[in-house]
Amino acid sequence: MRAVIFDLDGTLVDSVYAHVFAWQRVLAEADIHIDGWKIHRLIGMSGGLLTKAAAREIGRELAEADAEALQTRHGTVYKELLPVRRPLPGAIELLRHLRETRIAHGIATSGKREDVKPSLAALHVPGDIIVVDQSDVERAKPEPDLFLACQSRLNVRPEECYVVGDAVWDLLAARRAGMLGVGLLSGGYGEEELARAGAYRVYQDPADLLSAIYQLGLRAS
Repeated sequence: MRAVIFDLDGTLVDSVYAHVFAWQRVLAEADIHIDGWKIHRLIGMSGGLLTKAAAREIGRELAEADAEALQTRHGTVYKELLPVRRPLPGAIELLRHLRETRIAHGIATSGKREDVKPSLAALHVPGDIIVVDQSDVERAKPEPDLFLACQSRLNVRPEECYVVGDAVWDLLAARRAGMLGVGLLSGGYGEEELARAGAYRVYQDPADLLSAIYQLGLRAS
């Protein structure tokens, strides 16, 4: 295997539950009252899919304009709740290890470009790291577009890539892209859930993955 593609929220940065709370507030403002645990199960989808799925929970259909407005409002509330991003344990060291060992890697996130900038800054990644976000593709997870776009920019074949993610949506998208999934528990999903969604291996967090990185059989480009 020659490359690793990372999800961002819940995989490298401790931000999943801030997203949950932000979505819960924003949806409630639109009179869409959803339990937090149900929102958590939708994190990792694109914002458009998430808002429509949440509305269907109470039997409503959202127009595209309304879904877009909720996404914009979510970005504002999310920044209020989590103005400073915190890397998950071992995330900075894991990315540094891949750079130093010349293993191709990139980040593919369902977040919007402006929303992910503080997270990238918290990870201390170089400016030339390959990052694909929602604005770069037509369809976000669970569709495979984000991972395929990142793989193409890494100049490797899909079957040469691992996808590391914390949600079932990451692993479903990886399978659709023809890539091997690796699950992390740091986003709140259980080991069995991630394995059922297609995870080849499951680790606690980036630090745990780094300690066992030899298990992935990665080679330099």
